[in-house]
Amino acid sequence: MRTGRHAGTARRGPDDPDIRTGGTGTGAGAGTGATSARLTHVDALRGFALFGILMVNITYLASAYHGTGVVDPGFDSPVDQAVRYLVAIFFEAKFYLLFSFLFGYSFTLQLNSAERAAARFGPRFLRRLAALFAIGAVHAVVLFPGDILTTYAVLGLILFAARRTAPRRAVRIAVALFAVTGAGYLLLALVQYGAGGGIDATAVAAQAQQATEELRGGPGSVLGAHLEQLPDVAFLLIFFQAPAAFAAFLLGLAAGRREVFTDLARHSRTLRRFQWAGFPVGIAGGVIHAHANLAHPGTDYQLLALGIDVVTAPLLAAAYAATLLRLLLAGRCRRLAAALVPVGRMTLTNYLTQSAVCVLIFTGFGAGLVGRLSPLSVAGVALLLFACQLVVCRWWLVRHPYGPLEWLLRAVTNASRPRWRRAPGDV
Repeated sequence: MRTGRHAGTARRGPDDPDIRTGGTGTGAGAGTGATSARLTHVDALRGFALFGILMVNITYLASAYHGTGVVDPGFDSPVDQAVRYLVAIFFEAKFYLLFSFLFGYSFTLQLNSAERAAARFGPRFLRRLAALFAIGAVHAVVLFPGDILTTYAVLGLILFAARRTAPRRAVRIAVALFAVTGAGYLLLALVQYGAGGGIDATAVAAQAQQATEELRGGPGSVLGAHLEQLPDVAFLLIFFQAPAAFAAFLLGLAAGRREVFTDLARHSRTLRRFQWAGFPVGIAGGVIHAHANLAHPGTDYQLLALGIDVVTAPLLAAAYAATLLRLLLAGRCRRLAAALVPVGRMTLTNYLTQSAVCVLIFTGFGAGLVGRLSPLSVAGVALLLFACQLVVCRWWLVRHPYGPLEWLLRAVTNASRPRWRRAPGDV
């Protein structure tokens, strides 16, 4: 089963929302001190989340065996397995939750902006969701079947309907969603335990090898392989990622209503608690998740591990976020924050660029290296790609107020043409 597919501070008016697939308004100028700090933290977190998403997504793009329960026969050394375990423990099913939380949080920023000016927020947000769905559908077919944008677009409709939910009620519903989803996997594990069964390793290996050959073929072959994967991916998104992502939306909605990022110092004790609880519990759940998926795929133990991961992964994601926020709050890692913020302001462009570059590297659209690089090499490619994005995003935002796809999404949202170049005197 595939998991983890899969995310400036100008003052903006209600007619000018910019969520960058759930982001905040960040433009060329400078806002108030509190607003600037809040948006910087949000953008830095979003850039950090995007890195974690890349570390997971690239493993599926680099190998047709990944997520099938069968180890790629070309890369089964102890080092290869160690890298797979590290990615599964510390990255899989964690960072898309953080990205989803930020979607919900940023949604409240735009609601507040619209309410202050008595503007119509609904039509603009619905246009944005429609654009996200269209972009995500193309992304899923052409670049990466594990697209998350279409899921966000659909869940965004539910979030819009639930926008008046009180913070405490939103938190309760989110916790219930995590608990019910985890319990669902427990029930499935009990059913499979009673029925017996598992995966047919020989058949799965044959399917993975066939997919590898198709992905190394021409454009038509690659598109065909992507279309074949879509039903399995849709199943994963509906029953695994969607409930957890929406729960994270609601947690972000509650945090936004409480204006958590406005005064992080007031929540320093809560951030420490997230670290103390999140790291041991989240890592323990990640270890179980990794062991079950890599050593016992297709078993009742794997289903049980998925249920455990559903309820422990949010804690590890929260611990990651709390750690970065505390470092930012203390004024440490200024260079890291300065590097992450531009990436966080261009998440839609960066997310799709990551898929495009990986497709050129691993499929027949380009070099066709799928199944030919070790897990360690694949992780190295991810690090190099993200490092390049850190540099390019900083360069781009000196000259432009928005990323290319952020500009397009903004134009659709507002039904007007935004500025393309940064105006003289903009900071």
